[in-house]
Amino acid sequence: MSQPQPTEAQEDGCFVALTFDHLNLQAIMDRVKDPGAGAIVLFAGTTRDNFAGKPVKELQYSAYNQLALRTMMSIAKDIKAKHSLKGIAMIHRLGICPVGEESILIAVSSPHRQEAWRAGEEALEDCKAKVEVWKREEFEGEEGVWRANRDGVMGSRVEEGDME
Repeated sequence: MSQPQPTEAQEDGCFVALTFDHLNLQAIMDRVKDPGAGAIVLFAGTTRDNFAGKPVKELQYSAYNQLALRTMMSIAKDIKAKHSLKGIAMIHRLGICPVGEESILIAVSSPHRQEAWRAGEEALEDCKAKVEVWKREEFEGEEGVWRANRDGVMGSRVEEGDME
């Protein structure tokens, strides 16, 4: 089975994307550069080597692409307006994301740093809470588990018969 095509959307200073490729920090920052911006804040979420005391082998991300992009764009537009941003860009990696590699990048530009800091954090929290992306945690020596893309809650195994 082939992987779904990576997708992206751009509208009014907002850029959102899903990709199977490695994420490029400079490219996402370039998307939000603006002569009126005195600050660019970049958040890079990386796969760490442990979760809840267990050694992590890798993470695998899956998404409902069309809906995830729509949700990401809605978040971007809301945050851009709320914080008077010059630009906002969010990209989420799909597929396998090894330890130490980025799975999400969020960049925002603003005339002032305080708005940029607040907007970047809010964008991340909204993405984690709302965007239709799921992750499979692969631990060393164990079978992986799927869970929502949120912090703090361990995934649990779902057997095929339990999904009816």
